Amino acid sequence: MTEIKEMTELPPFAQHFILHWGEMGTKWGINRTVAQIHALLFLSEEPLNAEEICNRLGVARSNVSNSLKELQNWGIVKHVHLPGDRRDHFESIKDVYEMFRIIAAERKKREIDPTLVNLRNCANEAGQATGQGDLYARGQLEELLGFFELVSDFYENMNKLPTKSAVKAIRMGDKLAKSLGAISK
Repeated sequence: MTEIKEMTELPPFAQHFILHWGEMGTKWGINRTVAQIHALLFLSEEPLNAEEICNRLGVARSNVSNSLKELQNWGIVKHVHLPGDRRDHFESIKDVYEMFRIIAAERKKREIDPTLVNLRNCANEAGQATGQGDLYARGQLEELLGFFELVSDFYENMNKLPTKSAVKAIRMGDKLAKSLGAISK
């Protein structure tokens, strides 16, 4: 609750969003402060400098600096210069679809791609297995590998689409599920 007191200069809806985005960040494996800074920059019409971020969120300067570096590494926050101001300012990507494309690409690179490499190596090693339990485990690995490859291929195909087409494809998912009987009409 102390965070709300520190964010009193922000409107209540912004406070609620920033706090929720921080909570969701922790569930997604992202540091709470990193997610809160992203939320603040996403809502901010103008780029903010580190001091403004510290003041608005009540967060230590070192925490803000480290969080901004992480957000820049993700590619969803960029460093900008404002005429007549020597301080560094930061802004979030504002296009929601582009932002989520970047996040999805980063998550794939950090999580799915290494898992695919490991699963392929494990499946290759298991290819030498001859014991009954080993054969079962090999089958399980191959099934999991097949799933990860399918998801990875789907991502790659969706990522090639222009944003407008990708949104249309996502919206078609509901119609497809209904036509397959997965969702009652």
